Amino acid sequence: MSVISKAFIEEQGNGRLREEEQLVVDSLYQRGIQITLYTEKRLRRRQLQLDGTSLVVGDMPCISLALKQLSIPEPQPNDYPASLSEFLHRRIWRLTLGELELGLRNGRYPAIFAKPATRRKRFTGCVFESEYDLSQVYGVSRQEKLLCSEVVTWVSEYRIYVVHSEIRSIDWYAGNTSIPIDIKKVQRAIQVLDKAGESYAGYGIDFGVLDTGQTALVEMNDGFALGAYTIDSTNYTDLIWARWEELIAQRVN
Repeated sequence: MSVISKAFIEEQGNGRLREEEQLVVDSLYQRGIQITLYTEKRLRRRQLQLDGTSLVVGDMPCISLALKQLSIPEPQPNDYPASLSEFLHRRIWRLTLGELELGLRNGRYPAIFAKPATRRKRFTGCVFESEYDLSQVYGVSRQEKLLCSEVVTWVSEYRIYVVHSEIRSIDWYAGNTSIPIDIKKVQRAIQVLDKAGESYAGYGIDFGVLDTGQTALVEMNDGFALGAYTIDSTNYTDLIWARWEELIAQRVN
């Protein structure tokens, strides 16, 4: 039996909901779950009665606040799980922003894709071809740790939504819709994640097809704050719910 009995859903003001929150509300109404809408301001002011039976849905800043208030350790990003290295088909390495800046200045990299390694949404991942592109990360500390990769060409990209190791939805989101991923490779990746202990109860894993024709891992996304493409409300809510239950079990009393 689930420990969740009530839900707090982020609103944008005057009851307006983003697409993801609306999907969850639609499903929770059918499940008879008590719903309270909240704003980030109310959450910051600790005006919500959060406890171990609460499901909290919202954007990344709100989820981080909720986890802190519930004494749940915030999971660190694991965009490129070590167990899935064979599925990357490109080199991945770590640098600081300062090291990237120096390398670009010295012409060490023809082009490089970089994104924050530890702090979600510090800036959006992007391609750097010269030091002039550093304007995209103006104001970010040069000590910021980055995940870097070779620049590759994706011809199609999909998000696979997974709940308890079961694929619930495969949503195209970029590139050519007529070029499918190799679903057998995705299923094998899920099995590898499970065996390595790097999977979650609910998560999204993005795969795409490279211009070489290979199906490759784009990145893995934790399920506690995950964007929705064309997944339906029931499966999306199942995913959020499963991951949140898993996090509640890690609560530090």
